Amino acid sequence: MIIHLKNSVADSDIAKIAEDLKAFHIKKPDYHVLVTPSAMQEVPAQYESLVEESFVFPNDMQLSSADYFNATREININETKIGGDTNNTMVIAGPCSVESEEQITQSAELMKELGIGTLRAGCYKPRTSPYTFQGMGIEGLKLLDKMRSKYGLNIITEVRDTTHVDEVLDYADIVQIGAKAMYDQGILRRCGQARKPILLKRGFGTNLQEFVQAAEFILSGGNDEVILCERGIRTFETKTRFTLDLCGVAYLKEHTNLPIILDPSHAMGYRYGVPDLARACTAMGVEGLLIEVHPDPSVAKSDAAQQLNHDTFRDL
Repeated sequence: MIIHLKNSVADSDIAKIAEDLKAFHIKKPDYHVLVTPSAMQEVPAQYESLVEESFVFPNDMQLSSADYFNATREININETKIGGDTNNTMVIAGPCSVESEEQITQSAELMKELGIGTLRAGCYKPRTSPYTFQGMGIEGLKLLDKMRSKYGLNIITEVRDTTHVDEVLDYADIVQIGAKAMYDQGILRRCGQARKPILLKRGFGTNLQEFVQAAEFILSGGNDEVILCERGIRTFETKTRFTLDLCGVAYLKEHTNLPIILDPSHAMGYRYGVPDLARACTAMGVEGLLIEVHPDPSVAKSDAAQQLNHDTFRDL
């Protein structure tokens, strides 16, 4: 249940009510919000006179629910907006990883050439094997910061674990929580304390309710700026890397109030399928696309098979 308290309720009383109801307390500029477990289906009688309005839900997808806020949230990323009534598809592109200053400079120049305002690249890589490239870490973040200053780009980069979440929060304009970190409650709660856009990727073995409830960890911390990213789930199919769940996207569009970005690169796993998938994603009317692009994919240190080269991306 979500409860909006009357403005006349004293702060000391709000704290007591929140403790009694085992509720999260979110302070808005003009009102106070309490979020209880969805098992609570009615306001306790002793508090009815203090409540402005309340919302009941069948499960713990609450702050993200279209039944609570029946519009797509608008999120400001510096001078850029995503969601709301912007009615456009934001494109985020760049290499899987920052590999060198030359490589990330070429990538930034391509974004600038094409009028794309947000550059993506990983610095801390959650690789499946310990023997593969793990990212440049803080040096990669500094290179991204340099690209932002030089080319006026927004930067999105990934948090791998809680050891460097504050570093990424300091440098990134958008913080990405990847599929392998989606269940890390330390990351989710820390990002809930931040006031910065968070792009949350769906885990490849995660159902839709689990995905949205991970977003609730961030929202319940007071951070409204959450973007959902569908990047493919693991099915019985072996000829593609994952299966892009457009049915799931239709569900999220109908039942949540969060902007949605689709990642055809990770879903397909092979560059030949990315342009067609990107067009299908755009036809879904989602708020954004996330596409991996590398100056020379043949020498990429991670996810080489799925990254588009610059000419193919220009065509797309």
